[in-house]
Amino acid sequence: WNFPLAIFMGQVTAALVAGNAVLAKPAEQTSLIATYAAQLLQRAGVPGEVLHLLPGDGRVGARLVDDARISGVAFTGSIETAWSINRTLAARNGPIVPLIAETGGINAGVVDSTALPEQAIRDAIASSFQSAGQRCSALRVLYVQDDVADVLLTMLYGAMDELSLGNPWELSTDVGPVINEAAQQSIQAYVDKARAEGRLLKQLPAPAQGHFVGPAVIEVGGIEDVEQEVFGPVLAVLKAQDYDD
Repeated sequence: WNFPLAIFMGQVTAALVAGNAVLAKPAEQTSLIATYAAQLLQRAGVPGEVLHLLPGDGRVGARLVDDARISGVAFTGSIETAWSINRTLAARNGPIVPLIAETGGINAGVVDSTALPEQAIRDAIASSFQSAGQRCSALRVLYVQDDVADVLLTMLYGAMDELSLGNPWELSTDVGPVINEAAQQSIQAYVDKARAEGRLLKQLPAPAQGHFVGPAVIEVGGIEDVEQEVFGPVLAVLKAQDYDD
């Protein structure tokens, strides 16, 4: 789920190398991975009084950000939370507190008439639907030149039909569940809204057991129609007349 080891460790170790003591508050969904990572660092020699692990929900993070003893914040997560952190830090008296914020994005791909369609589909499937779309680097919007759109979308739907949804421990599985029930309901509600508006082009059926969302393709008129990052296996597509368009 969005590189829960690499992103967490990157921020923690960078701060340690720069000579700081670190209060590490992981995403509440990935506390077990963070706990094991902190244990490994301490076994490797990082002193316990230098690295502290503080798991919990957003209330823990809010208390940390508001504490005058915190001299810097590195954050990965939603843009709404980043704005909240920024406002809290700005309201504190004293020196300006550095904030490093890595937030969500609407990542776009462009396929024009010169592209090799097999390669474009392979990469779109991998980027949009692997990890059930739960990566900040996942493809969210696919621009397709109108000349090749029908062929490309037919290939996309066919490739989706070959995907296997199930237990990610099994090598045969292509798409696993999303992180929790709240994510499942939010993502599916977004897809259902597109369905009600006649913009759902395809969705695979999801297994009945577990927090699954079937990979979905929806139609949009432009990237401005994608008002938020949907952190799941949902790909928006739109047709363009030519590259400039």
